[in-house]
Amino acid sequence: GDVQREAENRLAFAQKARFGFVVNIASTQLALIRTLRGETPTFGSLDDGEFDELRMERRFARSPDLALVECWYLICKLQARFFAGEYRAALETSSRAQSLLWTVVSHLEAAEYHFYGALSRAAACESAPAAERPQQREALAAHHRQLQLWAEHCPDNFADRAALVGAEIARLACRELAAERLYEEAIRSARANGFLHHEALAYELAARFYAARGFDEIAHLYLRNARYGYLRWGAEGKVRQLDELHPRLRTEGPAPGPTSTIGTSVEQLDLGTVIKLSQAVSGTFVRERLLMTVMRTAIEHAGAERGLLILSRGAELRIAAEAAIDGNRVAVHLGDEPVTAAVLPEAVVHYVLHSRESVILDDAAAEAPFSADPYVERYRARSLLGLPLITQAKLVGVLYLENNLAARAFAPGRIALLKLLASQAAIALENTRLYRDLAEREAKIRRLVDSNIIGIFIFGRENRILEANDAFLRMVGYDQDDFVSGRVRWTDLTPPEWRGRQAQASVELQRTGAVLPYEREYLRKDGSRAPALIGSARIGESGTEGVAFVLDLTERKRAGEVLREVQMELAHANRVATMGQLTASIAHEVNQPIAAARINAGVALRFLNRNPPDLTEVAEALGRIARDTSRAGDIIGRLRALVRKAAPRKDRVDMNEAIREVIALSHSEALKYGVAVQAELAEGLPLVEGDRVQLQQVVLNLIVNAVQAMEAVADEPREVLVATRRAEPDGVLVAIEDSGSGLAPDSVDRMFTPFYTTKPGGLGMGLSICRSIVEAHGGRLWASARQPRGTVFQFTVPAHPETTSRRD
Repeated sequence: GDVQREAENRLAFAQKARFGFVVNIASTQLALIRTLRGETPTFGSLDDGEFDELRMERRFARSPDLALVECWYLICKLQARFFAGEYRAALETSSRAQSLLWTVVSHLEAAEYHFYGALSRAAACESAPAAERPQQREALAAHHRQLQLWAEHCPDNFADRAALVGAEIARLACRELAAERLYEEAIRSARANGFLHHEALAYELAARFYAARGFDEIAHLYLRNARYGYLRWGAEGKVRQLDELHPRLRTEGPAPGPTSTIGTSVEQLDLGTVIKLSQAVSGTFVRERLLMTVMRTAIEHAGAERGLLILSRGAELRIAAEAAIDGNRVAVHLGDEPVTAAVLPEAVVHYVLHSRESVILDDAAAEAPFSADPYVERYRARSLLGLPLITQAKLVGVLYLENNLAARAFAPGRIALLKLLASQAAIALENTRLYRDLAEREAKIRRLVDSNIIGIFIFGRENRILEANDAFLRMVGYDQDDFVSGRVRWTDLTPPEWRGRQAQASVELQRTGAVLPYEREYLRKDGSRAPALIGSARIGESGTEGVAFVLDLTERKRAGEVLREVQMELAHANRVATMGQLTASIAHEVNQPIAAARINAGVALRFLNRNPPDLTEVAEALGRIARDTSRAGDIIGRLRALVRKAAPRKDRVDMNEAIREVIALSHSEALKYGVAVQAELAEGLPLVEGDRVQLQQVVLNLIVNAVQAMEAVADEPREVLVATRRAEPDGVLVAIEDSGSGLAPDSVDRMFTPFYTTKPGGLGMGLSICRSIVEAHGGRLWASARQPRGTVFQFTVPAHPETTSRRD
């Protein structure tokens, strides 16, 4: 039942999110749960009003891309057919799933396939034609080998499965003693590791084994245990099938065992005692008083000598109260202690938590598996009782009681009263928590309103502001009377372009009771605008009354503008500083075309001075002069672009072209250090959106850093590789690799921190500025080690929207 509720919640979420893959898988699992619980028209069939096997299988036939979903479906169908006793149909389903098993190799469904596939083959083997039996037994052995392999690595999960399949193999081979031993081993392992359904299944198959040998009473006892196990599991459909096949089971109660659900009805209790108990527990909202009342009442009515109240605090369990008999009175001590094996049997508490069932042990020291608990062994514990505290399907805690003076100390009639006490205590504890949380929340809100840290206003019907604190009034420039009188409504504070978002927030408030914070603007009384972050929550059920929390973003926006200006100044200064470092290299790059132009000018003059002048050679020389001067002009232009101070632009940038220009500028600097700069630029990359100069600054900084990082490298090639490729889902990834000495592990996380540097005389701003530029472009910059040595810096830049939409 718990699993069904979880599956239904997950399925509803997946359907709302339109996550078709999860919808298909969750609906199949839910169909299996429903048939096991007896909620489908035919037990063993997944068909009901919400699921259709034939329709699902037709979908799979049309859509080969649903192979994983189909495999999960077939494994669920295999389990359903097996539990229904339709072994031939189960075998057919298992064979269909085998070809798709590659899709679930990393999922537990693979284990379910081998387990139920093996049991289906074992059940159908004797009725199969003689020619098929060797093949069936070979396949059965293959399943068993896989389960044994898993059991060797993880016996907690797989030992019971391997043992049960081994028992079936021994049964078919007429090795009766081995089969008996393996059935018992499967039962013990399943029980020890919490596989309730495997324990029930092992009992059922063992019962069939004993019945075939003529041991009817043993078979019937095992069937009772199987029925009880299925009943505790919640598989009512399987229970009804056993009852129909074995009518004698229906006339008997559940099989006896070390644990049993408390079953005495409340109607059998004294009415006066019930009323008195209910009033005592539910009549207080003070937590400390409630805990003392619950513990005294439990000790007095149960005949216990000691008791503990364990409450959940998130995923942690804490002992909130302890009670014990002290002479003629019950002494209660309140606290907040962890649950340990030194103060109680943890096995009992864990059983109650996981099963949400009550546990009563008449003599814990003699009842497995609880007798192995360290607390029980140390104190020779006798009568133990564990009660779950549940309200609205939520587990609040556990009430633990013990009496080590005598066995069977807890009488059934008194246990029913304790069951009522546990129910009332769970409700009362939850109410006190809610009451305390409400009081704390109201106090926090009132302190928040009075503190004027943020703006707060309470709104009501007809868009009226009923109350506003000073912080909100200062933000919008109105007086309290303007709102209370109704002259100004909160919709009047909304600019026209924000009214659609406001209407959307109103719908969200009515539907969910709260609106997550979002940014918007308010109109001030003087007509100016105030940027703000607003969130709201409903007070009344109508959805038209609530409280809004408003954070004024004016100063933050202004500070953001200042920060952006400072970052631009720093980025410009960093570019200028980098150009200063490359002065000699840049001069060399400019001098090359100028020198070439000078040589070609001399060549042109010589050809002009000939008699007659060689005009063809003159023209070619003049053409070379034009190219060289144009090249020099391009270099100067790129330099001016890099060092000029201008506002950021959002252009379409070809990263490969921008990188080639940067490599050309840094060529001489690389030669100075004896470094070879190579480029591997992928073709067909999308244009990116951004400021060309800023992106070139990032590449230039990283190349210069890479070149200088190899200054100390000797006897090894000095290489820098600049590469580009497509980034997922859309954009370009740029990588700059060097073969230097690399980075210290402790410096990788700090290298992008402002003012952190590993260079003598460095300012430590270059990488920090590079990261700011990349992040401002919507990308990411990071560094990692390069094998066998060196460092790799990589960054991504999103594609320009027009480029993306055009490709789509």
